[in-house]
Amino acid sequence: MDPTQIALRFVVAFIFAVVFGLERQRSHKPVGFGTFVFVTIGATGLAIVSVELGTETPLSILGSVVTGIGFLGAGALIKSGDRTHGFTTATSIWAFSILGLLIGLGEFWMAGVMYGLIWLVILVDTYLEKKGIGSYQRKLVIKTNRLIPQKELKNLLAQNLNKYKVMSVEIEKETPVMIFTYLIQSKKNDINKLPNILYQMDWVHSCKVE
Repeated sequence: MDPTQIALRFVVAFIFAVVFGLERQRSHKPVGFGTFVFVTIGATGLAIVSVELGTETPLSILGSVVTGIGFLGAGALIKSGDRTHGFTTATSIWAFSILGLLIGLGEFWMAGVMYGLIWLVILVDTYLEKKGIGSYQRKLVIKTNRLIPQKELKNLLAQNLNKYKVMSVEIEKETPVMIFTYLIQSKKNDINKLPNILYQMDWVHSCKVE
C-alpha cells in the first residue's frame, strides 16, 4: 500500500476520534478523547496490517479487536446505588473500534455514514437528557433535621419536577430525623437547580442527587 494512503487513513481516523472524544470530555463523560483516539487509530493500524499482510481470512483478526474492545467499554460503566451509568460511552468505544477498522480497510464512505449516525445518536441523546425524557432519571435522597409532613415535601417536588416516585421513607425517632428517597425525572437543568431550592427550606439537613 502507498505510504500516502496509509498516512491518510491514520489522519482521517485521528480527526474523527479527536472531534468526538473532545465532545465526550467536554460533557464530563467517564471516557475522554485520549481513549477514543487510541482505540480508533489502533484499530485502523491493525486493519492496515491485515491488508498489507494479505491475510486470506482477516475477519478473525478484525473480530478480535471488536471483542477485546468490549471489555474496555465495560470499564466505562459506573455503578451508582441501584443504577448503572455510562452505557452510551461504553458502546461508543465499541463503535469507534469498528470505525477504525473501516477506515483502515479503506471503506471511507461507510465510515463516514457510520460517523454521521453516531453523531446523530449523541445529539438526540443529549436532547432527551436535557428534556428529562426516558431513562434520564436520578435518585434523590433528602435528610431532614426534624419530622415534617410528607405532603409538604411532595408539593415542593411537584412544583419543580416532571415526575417523582417515593422509593423509601426512614424515620429516626431518637434524633428525630427523616430520610426520604425518591426516583425523580425532569429536565437536566431542573434537577441541577433542585438542591439549591431544597437548601432554602429550614427543615432540610442535607440532600444528594445520584
